[in-house]
Amino acid sequence: MATYAIGDIQGCYDELQALLEAVGFGETDRLWLAGDLVNRGPKSLQTLRFLYSIRDRVTVTLGNHDLHLLAVYHKAIRPKRSDTFHDILNAPDAKQLMKWLRHQPLLITNAQLGYTMVHAGIPPQWSLDKASKRAREVETILQSTLAEEFFRHMYGNQPACWSGKLKGWDRLRTITNYFTRMRFCDSLGRMEFSAKGTLSSQPTGFRPWFSHEGKALQDTKLIFGHWAALEGKADIENVYALDTGCVWGGKLTALRLEDQTLFSVNSNMRYGN
Repeated sequence: MATYAIGDIQGCYDELQALLEAVGFGETDRLWLAGDLVNRGPKSLQTLRFLYSIRDRVTVTLGNHDLHLLAVYHKAIRPKRSDTFHDILNAPDAKQLMKWLRHQPLLITNAQLGYTMVHAGIPPQWSLDKASKRAREVETILQSTLAEEFFRHMYGNQPACWSGKLKGWDRLRTITNYFTRMRFCDSLGRMEFSAKGTLSSQPTGFRPWFSHEGKALQDTKLIFGHWAALEGKADIENVYALDTGCVWGGKLTALRLEDQTLFSVNSNMRYGN
């Protein structure tokens, strides 16, 4: 039995199948998926249906595109022109798929394997224990009757920094942004949202979240996606960047957790816009 962590699929169903074939994915193997299962690629519905069909062997952390799909499905916001998940919204099994997606976590950790996974990152001031507790705060709302109200308040860049005094929707939005949108932050955890490029493009006063001496990084090997411009290179020990830009014409990448072996397949074409 092996566990494979895979970066942002974003509806690239054909590449997902090619990657699973390349690693020899068997009936006793498991998948960890670092979020952004859907959107921008051509086959979001097929991707979700396949993952749902093997859901007992799949562990997901929600990404910003997954949350955006849920917000559109719950009519909290209108879809964007670039969204490519309309087939999901109109599917006869949409309710079943959206319920499953809404009940996925923002953070997972496995002490036996020694790994933690999020979609985007963990701010440097949070320990793994605190990060887990704050993820549960949002997950509890997502899985409750307040989910639709949460989606209406989810969007926005403020507050940009954590404070224990934050309450209500501001608190939940900040937690969500750390786990699903963060790339650059300062040593206090203040997020900068405009820069999305390579490490050399960091704004003055900000660094990649994982380059700070984060408390959580002391306790676990950490997997994340979200940042295609890194091309899978975090250059920090025990930090694994798995978004290698499949939807942008790059690769889809898997990490076998038991021995840190990487596998990749090429994108079939440039999907993103």
